[in-house]
Amino acid sequence: MTDTTSTTQPAYKIIDHTYDVVVVGAGGSGLRATMGSAEAGLKTACITKVFPTRSHTVAAQGGIAASLGNNSPDHWSWHMYDTVKGSDWLGDQDAIEYMVREAPAAVYELEHAGVPFSRNEDGTIYQRPFGGHMQNMGEGPPVQRTAAAADRTGHAMLHALYQQSLKYAADFFIEYFAIDLIMTGEGANRRCVGVIAMCMDDGTIHRFRAHSVVLATGGYGRCYYTATSAHTCTGDGGGMVLRAGLPMQDMEFVQFHPTGIYGAGVLITEGARGEGGYLTNSEGERFMERYAPSAKDLASRDVVSRSMALEMREGRGVGPEKDHIFLHLDHIDPAVLAVRLPGITESGKIFAGVDLTRQPLPVTPTVHYNMGGIPCNYHGEVVTLGPDGNPDHVVPGLFAVGEAACVSVHGANRLGSNSLIDLVVFGRATGHRLKDIIKPGTAHDELPADSAEMALGRLDHFRHASGGSPTAAIRREMQQTMQKHAAVFRDSALMAEGVRQLAETNKRMEDIHVTDKSLIWNSDLVETLELDNLMAQANVTMVSAENRKESRGAHAHEDFPDRNDAEWMKHTIAWFEGWGGKGGKVSIDYRPVHEYTLTDDATYIAPKKRVY
Repeated sequence: MTDTTSTTQPAYKIIDHTYDVVVVGAGGSGLRATMGSAEAGLKTACITKVFPTRSHTVAAQGGIAASLGNNSPDHWSWHMYDTVKGSDWLGDQDAIEYMVREAPAAVYELEHAGVPFSRNEDGTIYQRPFGGHMQNMGEGPPVQRTAAAADRTGHAMLHALYQQSLKYAADFFIEYFAIDLIMTGEGANRRCVGVIAMCMDDGTIHRFRAHSVVLATGGYGRCYYTATSAHTCTGDGGGMVLRAGLPMQDMEFVQFHPTGIYGAGVLITEGARGEGGYLTNSEGERFMERYAPSAKDLASRDVVSRSMALEMREGRGVGPEKDHIFLHLDHIDPAVLAVRLPGITESGKIFAGVDLTRQPLPVTPTVHYNMGGIPCNYHGEVVTLGPDGNPDHVVPGLFAVGEAACVSVHGANRLGSNSLIDLVVFGRATGHRLKDIIKPGTAHDELPADSAEMALGRLDHFRHASGGSPTAAIRREMQQTMQKHAAVFRDSALMAEGVRQLAETNKRMEDIHVTDKSLIWNSDLVETLELDNLMAQANVTMVSAENRKESRGAHAHEDFPDRNDAEWMKHTIAWFEGWGGKGGKVSIDYRPVHEYTLTDDATYIAPKKRVY
């Protein structure tokens, strides 16, 4: 496992490792990619900053979408239509077709891996309705497409995947923090050849040389003050990619989940509405019937979140501040709640002091998911604008999967339960691609002499940072700016002010203060490295949002309330210059949306008005 020990700087001992594939992150997509790579006979390592079953996939509740047709008629083409419509026509239809066609096989693979799905009377996997999923190419009625393990589907899935991964010859480096990618070459020849990581347990520095690096590092929800994301969701892969001089894509599209518990930000699954729950305002009105007459409470998430925000803005919110909405499950048989939604029944008691069988639950839209991420194709290969202008130029040696990636199957708005299927389908696709392009035992090129310089320079800079601003203070300032200026509704003045404030907050990174100078379990240092990752992505998100002069999916621009396909049906790609408060310039360009399908079995779905 460990090859040699060498030193480049007197302060840091570097331990070298050589692998065919290194996966960074051990959530659903990271584990599935690790399994696929190891199964192909490739020497594989998986680096993760938390124990694999503590990854954020564990928090996914509602289920995983696949057109199994167990509880109602269904077809992959209907799933494709719903996903394209949900994406507000910003999703790439070749990738969407790939995902929905592979979905049933991926779910059965999970079933065979030991995921304890809830069952129907006849023993088939139970499927529940979810927002935006319809029968008959969007005509309705709602389809039961979301395969569920009660309301703990992510938990069941992650544990099964980790148990499965242990039977393969993959090496896990647990509680190792990835600092930076190792890149070589320039222009079209630029490639990724490894990653530098720190073992948090003892502070040792590890240089992983690899033919391919797979980034499965999750989203960056912690850019915001209140989010359903774990505190580990700091977008470390995105930070590394931006520092490597590569762009991020569609970062302006941030999903607000309609039902986070008021005051706590804890997620209440959309499955609660799938099982018959509904929302009411202060007048007791089921207001979603006004905004989405056909889908009602099961419209897509951006539609429901905006409707809730409008109700509160117009004075029909609940509570003394009129700043939340009620979710009713008190009409559902308590026996059904106990079987289908045990976790959220418990969450309601703990975080809101509410007995869901008797009382409504106070909820409010809460940051939940990043549709944007590292641009890649449906094989998981990271792409960028090539020197020749090719918008699909593949960056050799670099892959991205899961929420860290932007394939883009979710476009401007993700449908509920399409996230878990994204993880396993593209984790698996990446494994297939790695098998195709890497021959086990292929020799590695020599690493450049300065391969660890950037990573160690950053580490040393932050470790000895002795300015006047603690990490927590700068982080809070960034989070509050994002919360206020890149929310459910946005306007030009609000976002321009947000861009200015975030640029100032980024400058404060030069004055950061890290108290703990040690290397062993230095959480102060790790949180500062995480903040540096978040800061770059927060700035890119705000500038991309301010730049998009239309409303599409989760990006609701009040000065430009309509979707403008003629000018804006394109992916934003954005670069960020510098780190640690230096630089800070955001540059923007565009990639075309893939307006074609993968095979002739599917028909291109032309844009039209999006109503539910």
